[in-house]
Amino acid sequence: MKNIILCLIILFSGELLFSQKIILHRNSGGNQVLYSSSIDSITFLPFACGDEIRYEGQTYHTVLIGTQCWMKENLNVGIMIQGNTNQSNNGIIEKYCYNNDTANCSLYGGLYQWQEAMKYVSIPGAQGICPDGWHIPTAAQFQTLKTAVNNDGNSLKAIGQGSGSGTGTNISGFSALLAGANWTGTFNALTFETYFWQTDSQIICLFAFSPQINTYGWGQNLGFSLRCLKN
Repeated sequence: MKNIILCLIILFSGELLFSQKIILHRNSGGNQVLYSSSIDSITFLPFACGDEIRYEGQTYHTVLIGTQCWMKENLNVGIMIQGNTNQSNNGIIEKYCYNNDTANCSLYGGLYQWQEAMKYVSIPGAQGICPDGWHIPTAAQFQTLKTAVNNDGNSLKAIGQGSGSGTGTNISGFSALLAGANWTGTFNALTFETYFWQTDSQIICLFAFSPQINTYGWGQNLGFSLRCLKN
């Protein structure tokens, strides 16, 4: 007999208790079938930063930086629309993929206009299109991140991103990729820059050739990346 301690997702069917069959889906990949006769008890462990989470069919890794728990990947949720079309408040999450190529969303995450990212609200720290228990960072929360890494943008960039004085070290584990942007229908800056939305509709920017972390207040209709922060 076994005691099973779970920090993974259990997929229940409506007939679970009667069929005595449990299918375990592991975030690390693969399924395992168990039968209730071999299990004495099941304990659900609470989320701890560093665990993986599943959201809309995607797996996201998490990392603790200072006191904040961040996703290590850009959000990639929604259906792709063409880069020259505005995202709209139609009840469907829409995203841009760099060069209208879904493979770029798989690698770099989606690009979102501010209103779409915020789910058409304007509340600081709103959940927006992030999963439950997560939200879009405020300017103050990004400032906390910058302070935690001593304003060193290189520590936020993944290994292999940038060069020269802008070479990524990923000391923080934030693992930023230089994902570029959608400038009202024109995609550019892939491998050169990356931009992350704040809830005040400003962005922070990382660069390929500089360790700087800059903040800008550009138009809400531009398509930028999104990182979610744990509540």
